[in-house]
Amino acid sequence: MTQHVSNTGFSPIAQVEAYWEALRGTRLMPSRAEIDPRGIEQALEYSFIVERIAPGIARLRIAGSHLSDLMGMEVRGMPLTSFITPGSRRQVSDTLEEVFETPAACTLHLHSEEASGMPALDARMLLLPLKSDLGDVSRLLGVLIAVGDPGRSPRRFDVVRSSLRPIVNGAATPVVKTGSKVPEPEKPALRKPAAATQEKRKEREPAGFAEPRAAFRTETPRKDAPYLRLVKSDD
Repeated sequence: MTQHVSNTGFSPIAQVEAYWEALRGTRLMPSRAEIDPRGIEQALEYSFIVERIAPGIARLRIAGSHLSDLMGMEVRGMPLTSFITPGSRRQVSDTLEEVFETPAACTLHLHSEEASGMPALDARMLLLPLKSDLGDVSRLLGVLIAVGDPGRSPRRFDVVRSSLRPIVNGAATPVVKTGSKVPEPEKPALRKPAAATQEKRKEREPAGFAEPRAAFRTETPRKDAPYLRLVKSDD
């Protein structure tokens, strides 16, 4: 059984967010391939990675032992909303879409009501977007921490409040609300080369990643020279 958070509170959330921020640098986000478990070793039992499989639906691909303890079973392959009460699942689904589409980072403050064999439980969930190997935003690095003794499982949580923080790509990029477009950077003006120069450049430059074509040269010294010569022998 996982030793549940008591004195340290929700500090693993700050550790994972700091690791994610260090990886992304001035980019919007890091990729899934960049995540190294050794970088979040102290928070591994609370960490998870989910994959977006449909709008508002994210499935757990990797999950720490703390999440399995809360559910009383292996949670890999389950929807992330399995930890949420039915009344709050729509809110979490909408939040997932905002995190993927904006993109944004999000912290959810959660609470599980007291019941028989189940003491009241406060929890927090952190959601941080990641790019897949294909370059699309379809993965999340997350943390889920419940403070105290979970008691009888499974435990499910209501959303008390959420904090959504749009991600800025580099210091010079303005914060843009969901649905608006990011202005494209101005391109430096280029002098247009002369027509003759353009024609020569078209002949030399390859298209895309193709190698440049070699110029065709004939070995025939004269235009009127035949390609074949008939040799007659009476032997």
